[in-house]
Order: sequence, then C-alpha cells, then structure tokens
Amino acid sequence: MKQKIVVKVQMNCDKCRSKAMSIASVAEGVISVAIEGDDKDRLVVIGDGVDSAKLTTSLRKKVGHATIISVEEVKPKKDNKEKSTSKSTPSSSPYHQCTHPCHSFQHSNTIEEVYTVVYDDPDPNNCSVM
Repeated sequence: MKQKIVVKVQMNCDKCRSKAMSIASVAEGVISVAIEGDDKDRLVVIGDGVDSAKLTTSLRKKVGHATIISVEEVKPKKDNKEKSTSKSTPSSSPYHQCTHPCHSFQHSNTIEEVYTVVYDDPDPNNCSVM
C-alpha cells in the first residue's frame, strides 16, 4: 500500500533540512521525500510500506523534535493515456538511483527539495555481491 506521511520536524536551517531529507530517503520503502509548509518544517514522505514510527524516531535522534501529522493512503490516478504513451519507468532502470538536494526545483518563489529513490530489485537490502 502506497502511503503519504507528513512529519513536522524542527528544522531551523538548510543543513537541518538536508539532513532530515537524507535520513528519510534511506528509510526502507521510501519513493520520494519533499519539504513543504510556510516555515519549511514539514517533511512529506511517499512510499510503500514505510514505518512512520521508526522514521519519526530516527528523525528525532538525528535532527530534533519530530511529530507525525498525518498518514494517508495514496490512490493511483487512473490515466490510461499516460500509461500507454510512457514505455519506460524509472523503476525499470538496472541501476540504483537517488537524486540529491543539489537538484532543487523553484516553485512560486519557494525552493522545494525532492529526493527520489529508485531500486531495480524488489528487496533493495538484498545485495547480490555479498
């Protein structure tokens, strides 16, 4: 089940925001991470099977005070045209891929950092080398 988790985190500077996004992006099951809110104090995590309590505890230990605001199911949009025209998806890539905070996007006079984690293996913790 794909879910959207909103966590309010005490982030006073860009370094804290970057650290919080890094922590959230490596959590198991995370697909994307973004910062929202007027004060840039809300971390929005979208993923499949993400443990919100474990994520919040990790943020508390490494960044500062964190509180779960909401956890809700994300329902896929039914858009047949998009599915038929799009032949390749990021998850079909044979490489592990992660975008970093240096890839920022400008939206209506605010900068929003977005992380996307893509795995080619259904179990990203399963290392074939070891």
